[in-house]
Amino acid sequence: MSAPAAPLSHDAEVAALVEGLAKRLLAQGWMLATAESCTGGLIAAACTELAGSSNWFERGFVTYSNAAKAQMLGVDAALIARHGAVSQPVARAMVQGAVQHASAQVALAVTGVAGPGGGSADKPVGTVWFAWATPGGLHIEVRCFAGDRAAVRQATVRHSLRCLLELLPLVRSTAA
Repeated sequence: MSAPAAPLSHDAEVAALVEGLAKRLLAQGWMLATAESCTGGLIAAACTELAGSSNWFERGFVTYSNAAKAQMLGVDAALIARHGAVSQPVARAMVQGAVQHASAQVALAVTGVAGPGGGSADKPVGTVWFAWATPGGLHIEVRCFAGDRAAVRQATVRHSLRCLLELLPLVRSTAA
């Protein structure tokens, strides 16, 4: 068995991504909500590690079970039954539910197979669906990360934050 990954609170890349997100969200006056399954709240924890995050982080939904996805985010149980929890339609519904159930203009959602079990030929361990909602639109993608459970979850946190930062507009200074 490999050595456990370092806690995200000690991850310099994650800290830098969160600081960048904070600056962009604050500049726009936007709030962020997260909807997490396979990460179990790690993204929200990384965001709230930064002092002052209450000025830009609205809430995090930890919807690990299918029932939680339905109850907290309004994901249709039939959608989960038809496509599985780890799917593009469910990631989309999760991020839309996060925006609808929070006072936030920006949201991200993740649902995946962190392992070590639970994978299949169609959805191997490491498969994660991501969805981001911004005032500029909805963005969805799938990735498959290598490594153990901790590595998959940490890669998911990093990727979700990195992509959200890329999706948020830069605010140009009007000062001359």
